[in-house]
Amino acid sequence: MFTGLSAFPLTPMSEQGLQEEAFTRLIERLAVAGVDDIGALGSTGSYAYLTRAERARIAQLAVASAGDTPVMIGIGALRTRDVLALAEDAQNAGASGVLLAPASYQKLTEDEVFGLYETVCRALSVPLCVYDNPGTTHFVFSDELHGRIAQLPQVRSIKIPGVPAEVEKAKARVERLRQLIPSDVTIGVSGDPLAATGLAAGCDGWYSAIGGLYPRIMLAITRAAQAGDSDQALALSARLNPLWALFQTYGGSLRIIATAAELQGFVSRPSLPLPLKTLEGADRQRLADVLERLDLA
Repeated sequence: MFTGLSAFPLTPMSEQGLQEEAFTRLIERLAVAGVDDIGALGSTGSYAYLTRAERARIAQLAVASAGDTPVMIGIGALRTRDVLALAEDAQNAGASGVLLAPASYQKLTEDEVFGLYETVCRALSVPLCVYDNPGTTHFVFSDELHGRIAQLPQVRSIKIPGVPAEVEKAKARVERLRQLIPSDVTIGVSGDPLAATGLAAGCDGWYSAIGGLYPRIMLAITRAAQAGDSDQALALSARLNPLWALFQTYGGSLRIIATAAELQGFVSRPSLPLPLKTLEGADRQRLADVLERLDLA
């Protein structure tokens, strides 16, 4: 766990409730594909839009459907008391680890964020992955803060945002962080379009949103990097440039992945919590054309 490909599936839903059967099929598909672990209730899993009861149910379904594949459950929330409750639910469901983002409405200080992780780690019996995602939390970790948090006993991985596009610059960024954290804490890259670069730069794993829907090609990229064939990993990722371009056009991965899941028949439409919507009209057709050309399923 915390190395290789960690696949983050969509949590399909409508205003009538969770699409439990569809979610279960997504989890089973990832387990059969052989991903290294599954990250349920990340940003692609729309954790911030769900009630505690819904999140507990998703945690239970994920663990029950994953077989021997380890499952990490997102526990981010605005208040520390709610994070602690969600951590309890995740552990009761049998999660192998938890993922914690410093979610906020008021801007947090570094001391407040450290205090959050310190408090939560005291309550955990499973390892924790630090979720560094300024695009959703609007909190920017310093490497020094990562270094402080990484000393906490339950912290085993840091999920960093996208690395610089050039491999040498990405290596320098990863190495700066590596020097500040214990040797048993892994670094995992997110930001799918630059994940191959991150793996080539020395990241231990890939926390992948698109891998939660299309694990086959993302596993091929990951395994090439793990075998030391960075050129192959980068070439496989470059083949997906038409998809990566859509990520940039439509402001990230969630709407792309949810729309793709609808187009492929993996989930029913609608699959996102309002007011979020999947792509429509010409935008939807554009994605459909890219998916047909790439043949990812």
